[in-house]
Amino acid sequence: MLARRTLGRIASQPKALGAAPTNARNMATLREIELRLKSVRNIEKITKSMKMIASTKMNKAQRAMQAGKEYGLANSEIFQHAPAEDAGKRTLFIVVSSDKGLCGGIHSSVTKATRRAFAEKETVAEDSPVMVIGDKSKAQLARVLPKNLVMSFNQIGRDIPTFADAAGVADLILTSGVQYDKIAIVYNKFVSAISYEPAIIEVESEAVLKESPGFKAYEMEDDVTRDLSEFSLANAIYAALVEAHACEQSARRNAMDNASKNAGDMINRLTLQYNRGRQAAITNELVDIITGASAL
Repeated sequence: MLARRTLGRIASQPKALGAAPTNARNMATLREIELRLKSVRNIEKITKSMKMIASTKMNKAQRAMQAGKEYGLANSEIFQHAPAEDAGKRTLFIVVSSDKGLCGGIHSSVTKATRRAFAEKETVAEDSPVMVIGDKSKAQLARVLPKNLVMSFNQIGRDIPTFADAAGVADLILTSGVQYDKIAIVYNKFVSAISYEPAIIEVESEAVLKESPGFKAYEMEDDVTRDLSEFSLANAIYAALVEAHACEQSARRNAMDNASKNAGDMINRLTLQYNRGRQAAITNELVDIITGASAL
């Protein structure tokens, strides 16, 4: 009897001031979902805009790439007719990337290719120097090959690369005083609008050109081989720059396209979750109304 009176007094006591209603937690959750929906929609607008910009730049970059490939073909024809006998193992690696991100694995691709090249101990010396075009690959190679990194370039390729950019890089390389036997340019080769692969262009140095059988057969001044080696290096760098730039824009377009699709899927899931929570809140309110009316 005493227990019944105690329970009756507890039930008759008024609720504490400031106590949250039963659906307060649900309303807070709905508010959070609404804010998240708004932020995801804003992100989707940004990624779609970046995709459109990258598509426009990709078309321009592909046209520049077709023109720049002619420079690389001219280099390959020269080196085919003047093969090197023994170029040595000390190789200067020129890694071509860019300063911008949000383009998938375009930078890690050339970094991994450089690391694979260094793993071949029989053809590459351990102290081979590395020069990087672009801050993204520079940050990656600085962690794995800090002792080999001797020079880096930035602010190149912000727009479509020009031959003047390549000539400036080649001039700085030749006047840097770095000793090497041959040059290997690591870049991304354009395969299609949705794929690319790392590739290496080999460029012979002035000393190797002088000792090649194709050049020994002719009498020529020293300035000829020096000018040819400088021009061939600028040609190869320019061909690699324009092709890597086309790969970057293609990868950025694909990355923004995937980001927009993922944002759309997230919006659909959040909208469904918001509608379910809102419907549950309405149902709970209707149950409370009906229960109160039946109690009267």
